[in-house]
Amino acid sequence: MRRLTAIALMFLLGSLAVGAQAPPKQAGAEPKTIWYFYTVKWGFQDEFLDLFQRNHYPILKAKEKAGMFRSVRTYVPEFHGDGRGDWTFAVELVVPPNPPTTPSDEEIIAKLYPDRATFAREERRRFEVLTAHWDAPLNRLDLETRRPTR
Repeated sequence: MRRLTAIALMFLLGSLAVGAQAPPKQAGAEPKTIWYFYTVKWGFQDEFLDLFQRNHYPILKAKEKAGMFRSVRTYVPEFHGDGRGDWTFAVELVVPPNPPTTPSDEEIIAKLYPDRATFAREERRRFEVLTAHWDAPLNRLDLETRRPTR
């Protein structure tokens, strides 16, 4: 029993040491890049793009115009199944270091989409045709200034 407890304690301490390493922090004066990935059900790519372009892209562009994003770019992979091709559509947002906090999403949506019922229905449908969606906020790692740990 003591041996089992000692092994469990060693495992716990080892896993804490591995998990204790913090990701690199990005300097506050740099823009922040965020990638949004979507995996669309096979055969629904055009429908998803139509809904995204009609309902969500104008919101992102309004935020860009308001200074909340430096840029909004969209991507599709060149080949399906290429490398880690488990996504079918991606959005890259570049956020300035000190973005304004207004207008809110609600204000933008109210201005762009007076028919809120249609907007809500189409947004629900946009997510129905997905099999996955995830966001990847990135911290830039500058290997020119990074000091090795050894």
